[in-house]
Amino acid sequence: MSSLSAFLPTAGGWRASELTRGPWDPGHQHAGPPSALVAREVLRAAAPLGLTHLARLTANLLRPIPIAELQVAVATDYAGRNAAHFSATVAAEGKEVMRCTALVQREVPLPLPEGLAGHPLPRAPRSPQESLPGRFPFHSDERVGYSQLVETRVATGHMFRGPCAIWFRLRHPIVEGETPMPAERVAVAADSGNGISAILDFRKYLFVNTDLTINLLRPPRGEWVCIEAQTLFGPDSSGLAESRIYDEEGLIGRGTQSLVVRSR
Repeated sequence: MSSLSAFLPTAGGWRASELTRGPWDPGHQHAGPPSALVAREVLRAAAPLGLTHLARLTANLLRPIPIAELQVAVATDYAGRNAAHFSATVAAEGKEVMRCTALVQREVPLPLPEGLAGHPLPRAPRSPQESLPGRFPFHSDERVGYSQLVETRVATGHMFRGPCAIWFRLRHPIVEGETPMPAERVAVAADSGNGISAILDFRKYLFVNTDLTINLLRPPRGEWVCIEAQTLFGPDSSGLAESRIYDEEGLIGRGTQSLVVRSR
């Protein structure tokens, strides 16, 4: 495989590799890798403020994202003592393709009383070690793409056949030469919720998400991230995919995606 990372730094931005290729069009990226790149850039902007926890990331997908050079610009909208709001834009080939907002919080150790309702937090149905290897239906040994960027294991259900829980682990870095940040590991996986929980035939229908929102109650720990997802459809060509997000220690957050549904 010629690519060793999802993105390579360039003088003007980030060159996307073939590992970012998504399932809908061979010339377009899966939205997970560029969302992870935005998470990285936001956290780098927040670090000088002493803010380290990405509590929320919302990505509005304005256009298909080409496998090309990306420019990412981050702005600080408001910074307080304990939290800051950021906005980010992603451009490619002279057009804005993604617009994002994010909330980053300060992490402070705080002992909590025992016996809180809903605690201890739930865990994924199975650990990655107990889960069988997964395979995306769009995987191709001849055409490199997202399915080679990540390793998957099935904790429960069946991939692309309804509600399921799938473990994800990066096989390659998001940025060449870097160990991925925890938030990058979440973002690259969370955008797959609508795919892994598909209830329509992938060969006959499109069910593309036009946004992605991730809420995290704490940063993930370790290399594995589990997305437990389900897809729901309305009667007029729209839908919603919603996910619980886990690491090996338990629940860390949730994800949602608004869907546009069409016949191929």
